[in-house]
Amino acid sequence: MARIRRERPVLLAAILSALVALAAGMNKWVVLVLLLVMILTALFNEAPVLKAEPAEPVEPEPEAPPSRLPDISATLAGLDIPVMVLSDDASVLFQNRAAEKAFGEVTLGAHISARLRSPGVLDMVRETIATNAPNQIEHAERLPSERVYIVRSAPVEFQAGGQRERFFILSFRDISEVRRIDRMRSDFVANASHELRTPLASLRGFIETIQGPAKNDQKAQAQFLGIMFDQTTRMSRLVDDLLSLSRLELKSHIAPDEKVDLVPLLGHVRDSLVPLARDVGVDINLHLPDGKVEVLGDRDELVQVFENLMENACKYGQEGKVVDVRLKNGAGGPVEVSIIDKGPGIPAEHVPRLTERFYRVSIEDSRSKKGTGLGLAIVKHILTRHRARLIVKSEVGKGTDFTVRF
Repeated sequence: MARIRRERPVLLAAILSALVALAAGMNKWVVLVLLLVMILTALFNEAPVLKAEPAEPVEPEPEAPPSRLPDISATLAGLDIPVMVLSDDASVLFQNRAAEKAFGEVTLGAHISARLRSPGVLDMVRETIATNAPNQIEHAERLPSERVYIVRSAPVEFQAGGQRERFFILSFRDISEVRRIDRMRSDFVANASHELRTPLASLRGFIETIQGPAKNDQKAQAQFLGIMFDQTTRMSRLVDDLLSLSRLELKSHIAPDEKVDLVPLLGHVRDSLVPLARDVGVDINLHLPDGKVEVLGDRDELVQVFENLMENACKYGQEGKVVDVRLKNGAGGPVEVSIIDKGPGIPAEHVPRLTERFYRVSIEDSRSKKGTGLGLAIVKHILTRHRARLIVKSEVGKGTDFTVRF
């Protein structure tokens, strides 16, 4: 039926042709045979199917390989040193958390000079991009605090799918602590040499005098020998303090685990310093709570700490005539020992440097009171080993408060 509907015009044309032939007087059987042939031809003859020639296969264009920047960024994000990833034109493509903390956040895509304005660093980056060879320089940042870095730039290249991708890694290794230790070591050698040179020169001069002009002068010899004894005592104290510092540095990482009761310890220290306090006209007053106040520590080292602090308070705060020692043990709070004098006080610019080796507010005053300049440095090292802090508060004309907080 579908074929009849499709071939309806042809069939109608065949029937009309047959009718016309009959009207024209043709033999009806001939007309019928021709009509049947035409109908059968129309119904059963298939139209030729034109086969389309196969089209030429089109090869798909190769996809560009994905960028390796996300992989590099994910790896560098876990580093604890500042790192940046730069492009061929020195634009910042990535910076890790350490770099944000050290230099502030940089807008991605901005040129590196938007954050780092050091000519040395910028020249190094340009040279690395031009030569494709790693470089490094030493760079100092002044703000927000003084830091020294070894800055290194190096290229990173990838080849994939016939395409080349290149980045540049800018890393910053902080060597501030190394530089500080080197400076401290050189200062220490210079100061130690200077401290020993003076008494040694005095001893040599007195010995030459006793051997020469004062060879037969008993009174001069007795005077010179007394001075020589003082100088050798000073050198002995200096050497002892240096040895103490060396021993403390060797075991600074080992925290003591012995329980020490501070109440009798402070009483013992006060009693040992009574003769010195009497000589300089100072009274040491203890303000101690009832019962035990225990901390983890080394008893001998804690005695050394509080002897040093109380002795300094008596010597340098003797104008106030009184040194108060207060022991506080608040419920749930830290244990604190405060040594307070009513002396002349310490100018604010000197307070942060008091625990440096050989640092003195007044060199003449320290030497006249037989100080070595190492006492507070020893205190600091002992308290560092005990995981304790030394807090200094001072006001010129009103006195000084040294507090040890455990």
